[in-house]
Amino acid sequence: MDELRERNITHLTCDSRTAGPHSAFVCIEGQNADGHAYAGAAYRNGCRMFVCRHPLDLPSDAFQQVVDDPRIALAELSASFYGNAAQRLHIIGVTGTKGKSTVATMIRSVFLHAGIQTDIIGTIGMTVGGAFSHTVNSTPESIILHESFARMEQAGTTHVVMEVSSQAYKLHRVHGITFDCGVYTNLAPDHIGPGEHESFEDYRNCKSRLFENARFSVLNADDAYSGFMQEHCRGNSVTYGVDGDADYRAENIELITDDGVPGVSFYLDGQRFTIQLPGTFNVYNALAAVAVADRFGISRRICAEALAKCTVTGRCQRVDCLPGVSFFIDYSHNGLALQNALGALRAYRPKRLICLFGSVGDRTQMRRRELGEAAGSMCDFCILTSDNPGHEAPEKIIAEIERYVGDCPHICITDREEAIRWAVRHAHQGDLILFAGKGHEDYQLIGSEHVPFSEESIIRDEATKLMAQHV
Repeated sequence: MDELRERNITHLTCDSRTAGPHSAFVCIEGQNADGHAYAGAAYRNGCRMFVCRHPLDLPSDAFQQVVDDPRIALAELSASFYGNAAQRLHIIGVTGTKGKSTVATMIRSVFLHAGIQTDIIGTIGMTVGGAFSHTVNSTPESIILHESFARMEQAGTTHVVMEVSSQAYKLHRVHGITFDCGVYTNLAPDHIGPGEHESFEDYRNCKSRLFENARFSVLNADDAYSGFMQEHCRGNSVTYGVDGDADYRAENIELITDDGVPGVSFYLDGQRFTIQLPGTFNVYNALAAVAVADRFGISRRICAEALAKCTVTGRCQRVDCLPGVSFFIDYSHNGLALQNALGALRAYRPKRLICLFGSVGDRTQMRRRELGEAAGSMCDFCILTSDNPGHEAPEKIIAEIERYVGDCPHICITDREEAIRWAVRHAHQGDLILFAGKGHEDYQLIGSEHVPFSEESIIRDEATKLMAQHV
């Protein structure tokens, strides 16, 4: 940091396009690009300070700081450059395979209801002083994190709840951050393959690092890997669960329907809680939020009031637009998540359970089988379509999924918008249709282009046209 001051550096970046005369450019290595290859472009833009893993072929007036790991250097420089705001904020981290966004949203809802100014960072997006913006990753790069922490503090925020992905630790995005509380939801194989994790063990180990850096931990006692996470806890911990012994154990769980919205109720230590989200897995999510709230002295009454109103964008989100038909949008994009979502919705006994889904391209090929098997075994009808095909042919992805849907009746429609409109037009009274995989996303990744795409808008538009035809 002293070197930055001495050289009058007023801008820190890892993007050569934003580098200038008073910038320090950190050459980080990503899945698709290596920052070292762009150092020349940064130099031509006027940048004269570089942090790199190996010496760069640049003119002699370029100052080069060679380090063992530029990502660690970026995290440490970013924290210092933006005033170490993370040290003054109360930061709650949530990790696991499923439920991170829902748990984080529930925690923030409870804290806001308690009058605590709280921001959120995660897959759905982030808020700074309550103002929303999109995020590229569930856990952004360290430079974005620390710049955001500084702006949050300036806006009067005191608490932050954030999703902590396995990649966040693998790529040192949260290096140096101490969490007031770490939350563990569950663990299942995911994000394993080229450019992600080389094995389940690597994925699991990266998840566990949150608890090595948390003063207090909240763990799902019913998950098979809870004990493993417990072994890595730096501080004290509590557990939550449904099936076995836990510090926070839900009882008398009951499926409920409120004005057509499926939900669930349960009791915790004699206090009744209701949530507007279906399934037992959302009971787990709510329990985690209550355990965190207890840690910060928030009453059970406030928790119950907040959770009763809490909804989560793109997570079993109901789209109420066609009488007699239930449409749900959910982010379930791997086999276990889809199985849980379909199982939760099946419990409400629809006339037909229908799922529209696809799978992402360019990576995570193993998901295609598990998605096909989950939907094929649990649905009355499937609509196979595109998700974010990237550079892969969507027809190829769909064909791979189709191999695993078994005897379940289905149709393949490559264009996702066309598939959504087909689903709405062919819906029958009593049907429940789950649009899976996109969730909160407002785009489709086709090739390298993010094409604007709103699943909810398409559903509503087609439903409006359908009702107009029957007037």
